[in-house]
Amino acid sequence: MIALASLLAGLVFGLGLIVSGMANPAKVLGFLDLAGAWDPSLAFVMAGAIAVAMVGFLAARRRTLSILGAQMRVPSARRIDRRLVLGSLLFGVGWGVAGFCPGPGLVALGIGEPKALVFVAAMLAGMGIFELLERRVRQTGSHST
Repeated sequence: MIALASLLAGLVFGLGLIVSGMANPAKVLGFLDLAGAWDPSLAFVMAGAIAVAMVGFLAARRRTLSILGAQMRVPSARRIDRRLVLGSLLFGVGWGVAGFCPGPGLVALGIGEPKALVFVAAMLAGMGIFELLERRVRQTGSHST
């Protein structure tokens, strides 16, 4: 049942990205072009997403199990550190250059957007490099203690 609910949530999310224009890199780049021909329409999409997420997070804080019986795993980290800031900057630069972020990139790949193939390949390579570096840090850290 959890797998089916996850599939349905993913389909609704992907459809929302397509309908809202978030899977269209030209629309995203128009939103990010504050000094040029700025397209503010995605700000409304983001505001709506934040409102929906806020309701969901408020409801999740009061629960220990999901509606389907799975354990609730709500993020608890609140510290702003160097890794968070650098990761956010890297994410923003990548979003501004490519016009994709991970969810819309995968949706665009699924609907056959050629630029999405390059983006998703680069995203997967970056994730792989991160994992290799994290393992190295963990191994070095565990040997030094």
